[in-house]
Amino acid sequence: MKLDVIAFGAHPDDVELAMGGTVARLVKEGKKVGVIDLTRGEMGSRGSAEIRDAEAEKAKAILGIAIRENLNHLDCKVKPSEELIKKIIISIRKYKPEIIFAPHKHDRHPDHTGAAEAIKNAWFLSGVYKYETEYQGDKQEPYRPKKLYYFAQSWEFEPSFIVDISDTFNIKMEAVKAYSSQFHNPEVEGPVTYISHPGFIKYLESRSQVAGFKIGKDYGEPFYCDEKIELDLKNLLLES
Repeated sequence: MKLDVIAFGAHPDDVELAMGGTVARLVKEGKKVGVIDLTRGEMGSRGSAEIRDAEAEKAKAILGIAIRENLNHLDCKVKPSEELIKKIIISIRKYKPEIIFAPHKHDRHPDHTGAAEAIKNAWFLSGVYKYETEYQGDKQEPYRPKKLYYFAQSWEFEPSFIVDISDTFNIKMEAVKAYSSQFHNPEVEGPVTYISHPGFIKYLESRSQVAGFKIGKDYGEPFYCDEKIELDLKNLLLES
């Protein structure tokens, strides 16, 4: 299956939190979107890998994405190792997306910063002819997505662009809440963490409102690109 977009997350729920509204909007616009998690989140303070697996499948159904896979890399060990980079390259060459998304390198969680570097390496190396990989015993052809965009997690950055998610914000939040083991839930035992604090969901909504306000919309999600982005003049004129 060829995909239009792959969003890579270090852990299950990363993509939903950072760009769930954008994913839902892409799906609504007829794009084939995949989410690939690098780890199962087994080192998380709440829940377990098995619970996160089930939650990720529930979120997949809510978002309506075409595929969701997990590379089963060790949680809290996400670094730009040859092993991890090769796994990501195999996924890129397998699905041949036009665009990929990754965590931004400026973040509080070491796995997010490690994922950013590993995915950037994989994005480039996936187009190198002499970098050989196999999938199910067959040699893969080189392929490099057209663009690599980064999404915001705990820390913010000056965005290259902001996506209007006003029409899909509710889908985003429903997908986020599919991870009931991770966020504030009186019925789930576990320590209070950064994301399980009662105020976190309110913060997430406020953050989306602030991003939306910057572009004159109700809700938005920010993204960064290392490269310059072309703006179609026809689209610019339609927006004016």
